[in-house]
Amino acid sequence: MSSSFRFYCVFLLLGLLTSCTKQPDLTGFDVEKFVQDEAGCEGNRASQIAWLKSHKENLKGVSSNDIEDILGKPDIQQLADRNQEYYVYFLEKGPHCDKITNPSQAYCMAFRFSAIGLATEITFQNGLP
Repeated sequence: MSSSFRFYCVFLLLGLLTSCTKQPDLTGFDVEKFVQDEAGCEGNRASQIAWLKSHKENLKGVSSNDIEDILGKPDIQQLADRNQEYYVYFLEKGPHCDKITNPSQAYCMAFRFSAIGLATEITFQNGLP
């Protein structure tokens, strides 16, 4: 088998894997309201916490690119062990609203993504993971 053929096969396989990502059902979720409330500082994200909690299983397996397309750029992005990363979205106002680097114990939602960029865990907590 030639090296160019192997390269083509690997490239094709990667293309198939990335094009077949899970698309969540967002019925009942106000995407625009969430995205426009940057860092939860206007208080509009708080009204969607119940929906997010009840649909978190539906968001697992979604790619980091798709989550960013849906919810907007994360308020905080953290790198973790083994090429994993976290996307943190604040859901309420806190000290981070004055300056995003301010330590904050505000309620937030954190997505943990695997090394291949799929959401493996979604948590709700006060402060960063």
